[in-house]
Amino acid sequence: MNYMAAHGLKRARPAELVPGTISVITARMDYLPASTPPAPGEWQAMEMARLSRPGEAIVSVYARGRDYHKVMRTRLQILAEQIAGHVEALGHRAFTDSAPVLEAELASRSGQGWRGKHTLLLNREAGSMFFLGEIYVDVALPVSEPVTPHCGSCTACVDICPTQAIVAPHKLDARRCISYLTIEHAGAIPLELRPLIGNRIYGCDDCQLICPWNKFAQRSALPDFDEREGLSGQQLITLFAWTEEEFLRRTEGSAIRRIGHERWLRNIAVSLGNAIQAGADGQGHLRAALTARRAHASEVVREHVEWALSLPIMNQIDLQPLSGGRE
Repeated sequence: MNYMAAHGLKRARPAELVPGTISVITARMDYLPASTPPAPGEWQAMEMARLSRPGEAIVSVYARGRDYHKVMRTRLQILAEQIAGHVEALGHRAFTDSAPVLEAELASRSGQGWRGKHTLLLNREAGSMFFLGEIYVDVALPVSEPVTPHCGSCTACVDICPTQAIVAPHKLDARRCISYLTIEHAGAIPLELRPLIGNRIYGCDDCQLICPWNKFAQRSALPDFDEREGLSGQQLITLFAWTEEEFLRRTEGSAIRRIGHERWLRNIAVSLGNAIQAGADGQGHLRAALTARRAHASEVVREHVEWALSLPIMNQIDLQPLSGGRE
């Protein structure tokens, strides 16, 4: 994440990123698929249940549909042009996770919500399952007031983090975050963190799934964020068999495509190893899938495959209540 240091204070000073900026308009866009169960908490339980099926691949909810960068930036640009029709000579530029912009902080200051202890933005009517975007403009606009935080003493997001990446409330060590490791991080995933990744092959939603406020998360009205076939409930073996050509075809227009086929295979190799160690069904098939990639051209893929194949099957003991007194 060197870009954070490379852009320096531009991230915190909008007028340095886009000269002439006076105000920032912030926006959010809900992204839960239309098929999400409507009952409060039901969708969260459904997603959490995936973790107990080690042979199933988990892709973060936001990435199962179309690339949000394209969807939201296009809509922000249209909104900016509509505003320009009412303001003489409006200068503007739209962003959504596409430049050194402190999106969550700007959204918090403008009243879109408050920063949760997991560092994400929370909204009382929509939880945190939404994208953020901004329009930098060169006109002075009325300032929106920030809202008060409503996390109270809850530490559910801190407690559930698989890698303990949330080192303290409002403080995240990105180097331990599964979303960072499976998406942004290039090269080998640290050995000590691989077992903690489980079957998450792209991103991680745990801190959001456990958050009480996400019982209010809203479904998207756009078909763009409906789940693509193969990116929800799919088996690790199936996705690991994708050729690079198939990967590019199936992820066209998706945010997943940007990690490339090499990282895709690296991530799945880790999850296959974890499935083996967890005693998942079809051990022979899991090992066969990994063995088929042993001679892959990428050293990174080969190393993660060998790591996965080296893992023993974890012994599973059915613990029955003891009888006959204490030992």
